[in-house]
Amino acid sequence: MENESVGWIAAIIIGGFAGWLAEKFMNSNMGVFMNILLGIIGAIVANWILSILHIQPLSGWLGYLVTGFVGACILIAIGRLIRR
Repeated sequence: MENESVGWIAAIIIGGFAGWLAEKFMNSNMGVFMNILLGIIGAIVANWILSILHIQPLSGWLGYLVTGFVGACILIAIGRLIRR
């Protein structure tokens, strides 16, 4: 999130919610700490992928939630592939 600054506390809250949504969507079983990490790191990964594809991500809290959700789903899928 380069242009839109979301504070650290808001990033943790939104990241946790995005990770929780991804956990439910992907039918995974993780704790609160992993949900927060997946949401925040997922947002970073999704923004990186979008920048490679030259797509402008949504801005603000909603944008962070959507990119965190998508990125967390990607990370869960990669984790499942590695565990096999």
